Amino acid sequence: MVRISENAEIILNKINSAKKHNNRIIIAIDGECASGKTTLAAEISQFLSCSVVHMDDFFLRPEMRTPEREAEPGGNVDYERVLKEVLLPLSQNTAAEFRPYECKNMRMGEKKEILPADVNIIEGAYSCHPALRSFYDLRIFVCAEKKIRLERIKSRNGAEALKIFENKWITMEEMYFNAFDIKNRCDLIIDNSK
Repeated sequence: MVRISENAEIILNKINSAKKHNNRIIIAIDGECASGKTTLAAEISQFLSCSVVHMDDFFLRPEMRTPEREAEPGGNVDYERVLKEVLLPLSQNTAAEFRPYECKNMRMGEKKEILPADVNIIEGAYSCHPALRSFYDLRIFVCAEKKIRLERIKSRNGAEALKIFENKWITMEEMYFNAFDIKNRCDLIIDNSK
């Protein structure tokens, strides 16, 4: 028997409430890096028939990384492509087709198809960008104490990557969260500090 975490149980209850008003729902799980967004989405998908799309598949390709775009809050993700290739099709009950950007290899990967499900989760930082926000039936913000997140990043990515996260990625996330008041615009806040 699979045990469910307290946080996943809270979200499953919110999903059940949202489904009373709409048979098919789209959920955003946004939040701080290394706070547990991906883990939470995976846990929910064990209990529901749902699709999960990762915002990591939509980071900007090198040719789009202009100083102007990177200075824009949330501009380091290709939110236009998320809208066109994922949210618009899923909201119209059709399959989403996209090629994930593979940051490690700096190239586009093989095409993926995501079939619309009763519950569709868009997981990752920047998923609640203002260009995307109106497509969601439920918006969740996941956070954790910074010390815990830094330890997770170091364990997962190594000490050298931790420096990059601290100097670049965390700063860009915080700029996005603050500019658009992301945490306060979400329906539910999950603190994964434990």
